[in-house]
Amino acid sequence: MRRVGGCAAITLITVLGTPGGAAPDQATSAAPAPTQPAPTPTPAPPQIAFPGQYDAAPADWRFPVWPSGCRRFFTGEERTACLEFVANDFGRLSRFAGANAAFIELRGASGAPPRPPARSARMNRAPLVALPPGRIVLFFGDSITDNWSKAGYGGFFPSRPYVNRGIGGQTTAQMLLRFRPDVIDLQPDAVVILAGTNDIAGNAGPVSLESIEQNLATMAELAKLHGIRVVLASLLPVSDDKRDADGRPLLRTQDRPTAKLRALNGWMQDYARRNGHVYLDYFSAAADADGLLKPELNNDGLHPNAAGYAVMAPRAEQAITEALGRR
Repeated sequence: MRRVGGCAAITLITVLGTPGGAAPDQATSAAPAPTQPAPTPTPAPPQIAFPGQYDAAPADWRFPVWPSGCRRFFTGEERTACLEFVANDFGRLSRFAGANAAFIELRGASGAPPRPPARSARMNRAPLVALPPGRIVLFFGDSITDNWSKAGYGGFFPSRPYVNRGIGGQTTAQMLLRFRPDVIDLQPDAVVILAGTNDIAGNAGPVSLESIEQNLATMAELAKLHGIRVVLASLLPVSDDKRDADGRPLLRTQDRPTAKLRALNGWMQDYARRNGHVYLDYFSAAADADGLLKPELNNDGLHPNAAGYAVMAPRAEQAITEALGRR
């Protein structure tokens, strides 16, 4: 994937194609995992409407950004190299560094109060255009947020000044490390936080629901301290009805039991009510009668496809409107 977040002019990319499959950093199957991630076709460029809205992971990031992926996919020296890659930037602050600088400069050119961009971000840039009208909303999360700006997933809120800061595979502990540069420093009017499913799956090792709750609460407290309205999005359901490229069943409920997803969602709903935030309920809209992810809304039992995002988008807009309307 090529880096595009540092571009200086609006790039509106229209891509035709089918939704992508599961990202290797979050796949689970009934059979033993391969020693290497399955190769995937070169993806189409991400859909980016203005500088700094989003940035794809660099092409040379061949390792997952979460520790247990190194054990799952690699052995020997490659496993060591993978663990070093994760440890050297555990929060993965480098992913959106260029996009953040571009967005801060764009806000300044658009008349919003900016923070001073780094010197390297100010040099050799063409004149910037204004942001689309409206209040800035930042979506912060893992692969379900990350994928929303990728080709084939239906588009990330066209014509809206919304920013995507999702990184596939991350846990709430990793996201907390990058909350200041990827959220607070961009000064959005509201943040939509969707996180926790990878904690439950053990992407960075075993963790209690209480620890996940504490990380989410800390993010919400930091946002509120800086005048950013908070929307806490529920975790989505998962399902076991899909198969991988080799025909093996993808048993998502083994790593993400429905009871745990419901428990964390229940805590989020109560926490949002008690602290003046908005709770965004994706789960009820995406779950079938058994609490599993509806077959038509996903291709891998875990990640929404274009139809899934089409269900999520209007609910997100409604929650954002409610959050921005609160005093």
